[in-house]
Amino acid sequence: MKAVGVHNSLPVTDPAALEDVEVATPGASGRSLLVRVRAVSVNPVDTKIRLSAGSRLEVPRILGWDCAGVVEAVGEGCSLFQPGDEVYYAGDVTKAGCNSEYHLIDERLVGKKPASLSFDDAAAMPLTTITAWEALFERLAIPRNATANAGCSILIIGGAGGVGSIAIQLAKMAGLSVVATASRPETEQWCREMGADEVINHREEIADECRRVGLENLDYILCLVGTAQHWRSMADVIKPQGRLCLIVDTESNQPVNINLFKPKSVAIAWEFMFTRARFQTPDMDEQGKLLNMAASLLDAGVLRHTRTEHYGVLNAENLLKAHAKVESGTMMGKLVLSVE
Repeated sequence: MKAVGVHNSLPVTDPAALEDVEVATPGASGRSLLVRVRAVSVNPVDTKIRLSAGSRLEVPRILGWDCAGVVEAVGEGCSLFQPGDEVYYAGDVTKAGCNSEYHLIDERLVGKKPASLSFDDAAAMPLTTITAWEALFERLAIPRNATANAGCSILIIGGAGGVGSIAIQLAKMAGLSVVATASRPETEQWCREMGADEVINHREEIADECRRVGLENLDYILCLVGTAQHWRSMADVIKPQGRLCLIVDTESNQPVNINLFKPKSVAIAWEFMFTRARFQTPDMDEQGKLLNMAASLLDAGVLRHTRTEHYGVLNAENLLKAHAKVESGTMMGKLVLSVE
């Protein structure tokens, strides 16, 4: 089957950073589904793994962890899907990705594609939806009952990106007052369209910006950008006994002082949406259930898809352009590519 792979870790400016390749079509067994890929999306994890995949790989590394497609075949242990079902999912970062004609995926990580969305629009949703959902409702333990969240607020740092775009919507669905950060007129407008009550500039001092909009003490913070960048400001604006969730690794040259949060007894959590698949946790099927719930909300119009750009047919040239866009740090919402 046709695929796009990595043989050498190269910068996005090198045309050989991604290559069109031919690889064997996998077979479905056990609880695996063989999915005929119809559309994919690109996330920062794709670019990070491309840059760390290694050199002179004999077997190309296939990237891609956002997929929408049709079930082609099922393993003998499958019970949740059958051939012909339309599905969407993010998958397992420890295994081959979906930048290919066919893709093998554990059925427990898979949801039924929202009926109201095209394959392109559906492919934009899984990874960011799982990340945002787990961060808000599992790591931060925010109730999904809007009544329980009356008067509560959340700061979402990096509101216009892929995760931020869906996190704003989910937080509003849960009844929170949402403050999102953005730094350009178009990203500010996008955050407001997603439902943010206030938008502040993360290029300014966040504590000052929060005071400007009258929200100095927030119950929750979801930081979707460089962890060290706003560390002290987050300690300043979080409420006593508040909760903080992070998704971006700290850098060795940017250590953070966790003691800043001790006086307020702040709970700090990490969210990594590949944890369940990577460690084969007993509740791995929660991701499939989560995607099914999100599909229902998308079909009901409670949530909206976040696709903003289409980069054409999936091939090395177009995918490399998509990686360059993601690496630029100017991505608003999500981009997708179609598989013909």
